[in-house]
Formats: sequence, structure tokens, C-alpha cells
Amino acid sequence: MDLLDWARGPLLVASLAICGAGIGWRLLWLWRMPAGGRGGAPARVDYGKAAAFRAALTRTLPPGGFHPSATLVTANPYVFHIGLLVVFLGYAPHIAFIHRWTGLTWPALPDLVMYIAAAGTIVSLLMALLFRITDPVLKQISNADDWITWTVTFLPVLTGMALIGDPSDTILSRDHVIYRAPLAVHLLSLELLLIWFPFGKLMHAFLVWPGRMQLATFFGRRGVRS
Repeated sequence: MDLLDWARGPLLVASLAICGAGIGWRLLWLWRMPAGGRGGAPARVDYGKAAAFRAALTRTLPPGGFHPSATLVTANPYVFHIGLLVVFLGYAPHIAFIHRWTGLTWPALPDLVMYIAAAGTIVSLLMALLFRITDPVLKQISNADDWITWTVTFLPVLTGMALIGDPSDTILSRDHVIYRAPLAVHLLSLELLLIWFPFGKLMHAFLVWPGRMQLATFFGRRGVRS
């Protein structure tokens, strides 16, 4: 077995197992936390789960009224998340990879769309890094989790772009892998991301909606419009 065989087999299985177990442990730990006492003044309004979910959903897009200088900072995370989702779920070799493991498949997007989405994702990640190292407040509050999370997110996108040398149809038509070492590095970077996922800020992918609903409930019970 060479490095690619290890990355495609045992290492991928191990990283998926660690990711799944870590996510389950984090969610179970949060579910078993005792509910905080409501204390203080009684609730001004009866703010239920439906209202909390509606507030979390409607606040996915930022409200108007921000200073124009905040436009880039506000838009950059949307560029990153949408671009990464398009690349992961729309690129034909990625779909084939998922199909081999799960049996699921769907139509792929054109390669040109993938290239644009991948380029936008890389630029947005670099912009996020620039904001973090130049903004005094972000620089002050950044910790090891932020830097590790940025790195393990950036590496799979960068190593994936390094693999692009042929159209996706040509890649899928081959019965063997030509660039075994670069593909192994790409898979290893993905596995590193999977291992880190449950233990860093990437876990917000599972916690963003419950967190927004909790915050909306906190303000809603006090009569604050959210």
C-alpha cells in the first residue's frame, strides 16, 4: 500500500470515525447540560420555539443600515460558505467520491462554475485572514483555535485546486489515478479537517441554528425585537 491507498482507506475511515464520535459527544454534552435558571424579572412576552426559529431564519441575512465600509466584511463569509458548498457538492469527482462511499449521486455542475467557486473560496479565506491579522480587535481576540481552523479549512481547497489539470470528464474516464501523491495530500488535508471538526470552531456548522434560537429566545422574553 502506498500513501494514496492509506489515505483512501484506513486513514479516511479513522478520520470519519473520529469526526462522527466527536460530533456526537459534543451534541450529547450540550444536550445534557442543565438548563440555566431564568431568574430576574418575569418574561414580558411568551416567546416560543416557533418565534425563535423564525428569528434565527430571518436573521440569516444581515439587516440594512450598516456603514458602507462594513460591506466587504459582511459579504465575505457568504462568499466563502456558498463557494465551499458549491465546490464540495457540485464538482463531478467529489460526487463520484461520495457515491462510492454512500451510493448517493446527483448531477454535477459545469467545471467553469467549479473553478469560479473555488477561486472565490480561496480569495475569501485570504481576505478573512487579512481581516484577522490587520484588525486590532480581531487580532486581540484571535486564539489558537482560529488559526488552526483557518489552516485546516484552507488546505483542502488549496490542494484540491493543485490537482486540477484536466476536465472532470477526463478524470472520471480514467481507470487509474495519474497524480497519486498530490491526490493523497488532498485527501490527507481533508482528513485533518475531519479530525479537527468536532473540537474547534468548525462545529458551528451544527450549533449555529440552536445558538441563534437561544439568543433570540433570550432577547424575546425580555421584549427585545430580534
